[in-house]
Amino acid sequence: MEVEMVREALNESAINATLRGSYWRVSVFHSLASTQSELIGKENLQHGDVFVTEFQSAGRGRLDRTFEATESSALLFSLYLEPKRDKSEWSTVSLLAGLSLANALTNLDKKIVTNLKWPNDLLIGENKVAGILTEATANGVIIGIGLNVEMSKTELPVSTASSLFLANFAELNRNVILPEILKNLALIIELWENDSTIVFEQYRKASSTLGREVEVHLPSGEIINSRVTAINETGELILANGARVNVGDVIHLR
Repeated sequence: MEVEMVREALNESAINATLRGSYWRVSVFHSLASTQSELIGKENLQHGDVFVTEFQSAGRGRLDRTFEATESSALLFSLYLEPKRDKSEWSTVSLLAGLSLANALTNLDKKIVTNLKWPNDLLIGENKVAGILTEATANGVIIGIGLNVEMSKTELPVSTASSLFLANFAELNRNVILPEILKNLALIIELWENDSTIVFEQYRKASSTLGREVEVHLPSGEIINSRVTAINETGELILANGARVNVGDVIHLR
């Protein structure tokens, strides 16, 4: 029988106090249909706007999938950035967000090893603990992140998922985790804007997809089985059979 956990509520004042001096402006909500949809619908979006909620009634993932989480068990947020690089390069922002998430968690608990599954999943071991959704607007990019923080086994949406709690992560306070993620994202975005080469060297080191045998499901329905030999600076997977993949779902083959 699982013991009911007391989960600390999100604290807007505490989060923004930690981020004082940065461009981030965090708004906390008890419940939203979707942080992504709400931020997209916000008038006069500004670089650094962040919406975070305790509960989403219609959370969204990549490719119009749903994202479900028990109230206060996950860190559910979306943010808006106006990258200082050509719009043709904005598709890589999803990978940068993943790297920032991995760096932030490493800073909070160095004993936990995270890795990045292309294009938008953060794993601990082979289990997914976070997913990322990015959508471009006329002037910028909206990034949505769902991180399983205090989910118990019975609260996980699928058997291949996990949470920071189940991984015995050292820090489960979302008021600490969120500012750390945002600080790291600001650093990674600035570095990418000045030198994408360095950022992608970091990304490749954190990638569990690079060098793996994979099954790639393309939007057309085609399935490719090959080995990932490279990830270039546009975020494409380069496969051993010569194929280049910029959109699709990847299954790691054991």
